[in-house]
Amino acid sequence: MRYFVAVAEELHFGRAATRLHMSQPPLSRAIKQLEADVGALLFARSPTGVTLTSVGTVLLDEARALLDHADRVRVRVSAAAGVAAITVGILGDGTDPGVSRLAAAYRRIHPGIDIRIRDTDLTDPTCGLRAGLVDIALTRAPFDETALTVRGLRTDPVGVVLRADDPLARRDRLRLAELSDRRWFQFPQGTDPIWQSYWNGGRPREGPVVRAVQECLQAVLWNGTVGLAPLGHDLPAELAVVPLIDMAPSRVVAVWNEGDTNPLIRSFVEIATAAYRH
Repeated sequence: MRYFVAVAEELHFGRAATRLHMSQPPLSRAIKQLEADVGALLFARSPTGVTLTSVGTVLLDEARALLDHADRVRVRVSAAAGVAAITVGILGDGTDPGVSRLAAAYRRIHPGIDIRIRDTDLTDPTCGLRAGLVDIALTRAPFDETALTVRGLRTDPVGVVLRADDPLARRDRLRLAELSDRRWFQFPQGTDPIWQSYWNGGRPREGPVVRAVQECLQAVLWNGTVGLAPLGHDLPAELAVVPLIDMAPSRVVAVWNEGDTNPLIRSFVEIATAAYRH
């Protein structure tokens, strides 16, 4: 199921294999075995990537629910067993240099701690924190901070992602008002409204619903949809990002449940603050 969700969110076997830290052949074999078990194709394959079939779309929702439940079971069992572990939720780009520095420093300082990573989609900016799936999250603000503690780590300027052949892609900078007639990607119903409003430039928009970073990029590529993204991330050659001069920067933050006194979390926050300062 984790393999399937990774391919479904990345819509590309190579990127999914990288995300899963494995080679592509065993991933492809696992998906083919899953399709044999299901008795139907889950993906329509092409030289440029894959798309979900109608069966795959149904399975994706069920798989996400199953994996969330499995994560809750693991957290409860580990707590009962008294295992020294910390579960970290990461939203978006896990290849951020700040994450790499943080991982190296945390392993060096706490070599005996079992560090579990939960890679999450864009529908929950707290990465499952409120549901008890993670102990701490590396994510981006703003979102509803009720009963949460938030530590700012870094701010990134924001730009608009466009198709490379879009006339606006040739501009050095843009304002939000220049995008008022465009379709923007949306997050599913029930997504934190503060989070949704920020990534929609502060006003209601219309456009396709997405859950993952790759779905956002594909919406731009296939439909000419526009959306916002932090600057400094690599994009496919077919896409471009233009800085927005009237958009508030995106804040990278560490967030945990208010009142949580776990010393591993306190240490994580201090190490993260130093790692992202470089």
